[in-house]
Amino acid sequence: MNDASTSYGIEIKGLSKIFGPNPERVVPLLQQGMSKTEILNKHQHVLGLNNINISMPAGCIQVIMGLSGSGKSTLIRHINRLIDPSVGEVLVAGVDVVKMSQTELREFRRHKTAMVFQKFGLLPHRNVLENTVFGLELQGVPRARQLEAANHWLDRVGLKGFEDRYPNQLSGGMQQRVGLARALANDAPILLMDEAFSALDPLIRVDMQTILLDLQKEIKKTIVFITHDLDEALRLGDRIAILRDGEVVQQGTGQEIVLNPADDYIMEFVRHVNRGKVLQVKTVMEPLGDPASHADGVEMAGGTLLEQAVSNLLAANKTTLIVTGDQGKPVGTVSLNQLIGAMVSP
Repeated sequence: MNDASTSYGIEIKGLSKIFGPNPERVVPLLQQGMSKTEILNKHQHVLGLNNINISMPAGCIQVIMGLSGSGKSTLIRHINRLIDPSVGEVLVAGVDVVKMSQTELREFRRHKTAMVFQKFGLLPHRNVLENTVFGLELQGVPRARQLEAANHWLDRVGLKGFEDRYPNQLSGGMQQRVGLARALANDAPILLMDEAFSALDPLIRVDMQTILLDLQKEIKKTIVFITHDLDEALRLGDRIAILRDGEVVQQGTGQEIVLNPADDYIMEFVRHVNRGKVLQVKTVMEPLGDPASHADGVEMAGGTLLEQAVSNLLAANKTTLIVTGDQGKPVGTVSLNQLIGAMVSP
């Protein structure tokens, strides 16, 4: 029975992965502080992940970001246990995936997770419709329900009318839409997306990001999204974890990472970010002072991006923004000059 209507949080605790013939022999050495280089040079084992601890809230987009070789794809494959950890826990709704029997794991993969790949993963001999229903076939879902779900999600990703086309008749962006529709048709509460948009042209990539964000407002799934692109991470992620050499360097919201980079490595990542498209006015506002001093300001929600706030103030020919909170009441102010300064300050 599919529990897709329920959001599933994911907790990764103390997870490490060592590749080699005898990883269980190397785990104690890692826990005693042996470095990745020593593990390789002295014991001919490769440290893939080291003591990963990430809490992924239910119904949110968790981005795992890092450069090639950072361990991000290795990490996502632990969630549905395509890779077994050397040590650690992967808790989904409180249940440790690592301890599941093969039968439990098979059911978990079929009904609780769906995956979208970078290389699309479409079956060339199946048309768009038949590719979309493939996961439901494996689940044994009645044909009528397969078709209903497939047609619904193909329509939602903009592929209505393409049901009879084959993968080689589609552009890369359209193929990835089929992959997304197939994953959504499975109605699993967890969606794993491994560099799902990385092979696409920049404009198509942005379009796919927009589609995903629009869909997430409706589906509210727990999405784990892997990327090497910071702009993509900042646009999509409710929370972001940045990996380097198999370790988490920093995690938090995009606002937190841009405003307070943990070290020089992260600082270099965020140096060229368009802060106006990332930061919200509530992060740079000042406490509410004398009401008379901002009586002529323009009210905007705290979540308004700096770039939009500047545009709105200029359009209104005003220089003061009044920031409103969740209840619509003023909670702070920020001037036009402060907004512009926050957009360019490192």
